[in-house]
Order: sequence, then structure tokens, then C-alpha cells
Amino acid sequence: MPTGMWWFIGAACGQLLLAAVLWGTHSRRSGAPPPDEVPPPQALALLRGGRRAAVTVALVALHQRGAVAAGRKHTIRANGGPGRTADPVQLGVHRALRRAFPLRDLVLRPEARRAVDALRSELRAAGLLGSPGRLGAASALLGCVPLTLAVGAYATAPSGAVLTVVFAAGALPLLAALTLLRLLPPTRAARRLLAVLRERYPLPAHRSEVTDGRLVQLYVALYGDPALALFLPRFSREGGLLDRPAELDRNRPPPDPPPATGDRPG
Repeated sequence: MPTGMWWFIGAACGQLLLAAVLWGTHSRRSGAPPPDEVPPPQALALLRGGRRAAVTVALVALHQRGAVAAGRKHTIRANGGPGRTADPVQLGVHRALRRAFPLRDLVLRPEARRAVDALRSELRAAGLLGSPGRLGAASALLGCVPLTLAVGAYATAPSGAVLTVVFAAGALPLLAALTLLRLLPPTRAARRLLAVLRERYPLPAHRSEVTDGRLVQLYVALYGDPALALFLPRFSREGGLLDRPAELDRNRPPPDPPPATGDRPG
């Protein structure tokens, strides 16, 4: 391998290490105990899985009231008004559905983004998310990792067997940087809150054990895809809500149950 390429790989690893330190400091900033009141499902989903998870839980709540349905080609469409709810994230997501969107596009719609960003600010004020300054610096460093590797490969122009070694040596920091960029690390208090709630609400083995629609939202917020596949298999598969829908297709799930009569997500 050209000697110069080692310098670029070393620089990329240094950027990754510094970013990890910043993110780790961010995640430990709050040692406050979990709040006495359990945050709404959209907030818990945001802590667990970021923007996509929060929008997914909002869609589950809207679907329970018949306000959204699966569209064509793994999209979500509006199916009437949002129903009786004052939840800002649910209202923002519903307003964003002027036409059918796949989930990856829906989370980027301005109405949905503003609603989730407002929720994120509330969680930050509650000590469940840290300062955006450290996150911004860490994200910038992580974004420099693939750029540094690309510049190094261009400047040193490896080829043949050397190119294979370059690819193998640079793959680890690159994959680590891309993985961290997808995450929004919660604070220690948030991780403790999620752990307490998962212990209090373990995912049931059968969906018939849960008849409260609000609990369904809570399970989706805490567990993501496994809860979607358990409680809303058809809507999740046809609407493109699952990260790995092929696994569910092989199981040939039964139709989704009708919404619980006592469900008033609010």
C-alpha cells in the first residue's frame, strides 16, 4: 500500500475517534433520573430510533383511527381527517400526507420535520437529549471520514492487490462513521428510561394479549419492527414501515386486527 494512504486512513480513524468521544460526552451529559410521567409513544420512539421511529409510531396511531392507510408500492396515504387528536407529531405527519409517500420521504416532509423537531426540543429540555452543539461537531467529523478516505484513494491512486488492501483497511472506519451518522444518541437518563419501560412492558408473544391501542403504540415505540410485525403485520408490510419486510413476507401474516374500541391515542 502506498505510504501516503496510511496517513489518510490514520486521519480518518482519528476523526472517527474524536467524533466518538464527542458523542460519548454528549450521551453522558444528563444524569437526571427518568421523569415520573412516561413520555408519549412518539417521544419514546424518537429516543430509541430517531426521526423515522417517531413518524412510524405516529402513523400507527393514525392508522388505528382509520386516518391513514397503506398506498401503492409501499407508500402511506391519508384516509380522511386525523380524527380526535391534539398530538403535534400525529397532526404534522397527517398534514404532510397531501399525497402518498414512502416512509423515507415522509419523514423529510416539512410538516413532519417541524413536528418532530419540536418534540426533540422538549426532550432536550427534559434532559433526555443532549446539546446539539456537540452532535453537530461530531456529525461534521463523521462526515469527513469518507471524504478523507476518498481524497486519499484519489491522491495515492492504488490499484490491483493494493486497492483490495486499501478497501479492507478503510472499510472499518467508513462503516463505523456511517453507522454513527444514522443514530441520535440519547442521554444516560433516556437509556435508563427505555430500559425500565422495556422491563415493565416486555413484548408479548401473541397480539391477542393486548387489546389497548395505546399499548400497541407503546410497544412499537419501545421495540420497533418486532412489534410492528406482531400487531400490524399487513399495514406495516404494505406501507413499507419495516426495515426487513422480506422476513415478514415469508411468514404470510394474517390480516391486521380491527382497531381497539377503547383506543383514544390523543
